Amino acid sequence: MQKGSNLTWHQSAVTKEDRHLLNRHKSCVLWFTGLSGSGKSTLANAVNLNLHQLGIRSYVLDGDNIRHGLNSDLSFGKEDRKENIRRIGEVAKLFVDSGQIVLSAFISPYREDRELVRSMFEPGEFMEIFVNCPLDVCEDRDPKGLYEKARKGQIPDFTGISSPYETPDRPEIIIQTNTMTIDESVHKILSILKEQKIL
Repeated sequence: MQKGSNLTWHQSAVTKEDRHLLNRHKSCVLWFTGLSGSGKSTLANAVNLNLHQLGIRSYVLDGDNIRHGLNSDLSFGKEDRKENIRRIGEVAKLFVDSGQIVLSAFISPYREDRELVRSMFEPGEFMEIFVNCPLDVCEDRDPKGLYEKARKGQIPDFTGISSPYETPDRPEIIIQTNTMTIDESVHKILSILKEQKIL
């Protein structure tokens, strides 16, 4: 497919900074990464609920939900996973430009892909949150029954079993979900957002 070449970026009359002033908070992406069953979506939704209660404009982008629509044409092979994360990065960038805090909950197993998304944002706008949980604990939880299927060979390219997960080198936040409660985890994330003067 040939890419369009006659394209010009159209500057908005309302800037991201204008939206920050209107919202009374800054915008950023909270990028939750970790194994399946580590608690990414649960934590992202808990943080989102707390932000909503504080009057903060925010939105959750969830891996499964996105694959029902925008990325329904992608497989779980390495190249499609890369494209999945690239698209999500672009969507998250639009949300940040709109003045919102976007919470992206994706396994996003490859460091290179996560760093590509980071490069799309201005300094301080991308916060990588490593939802760290041992594989055996994730398998014991197995809320969707995916590990059992992966162990039986019914799901190819399953992260942590037949496909690698590359842990973040320098995440802004680490949440150890096998030892921390949801409330403790949410408090830690909100505290850092306040320290960084995003809230």
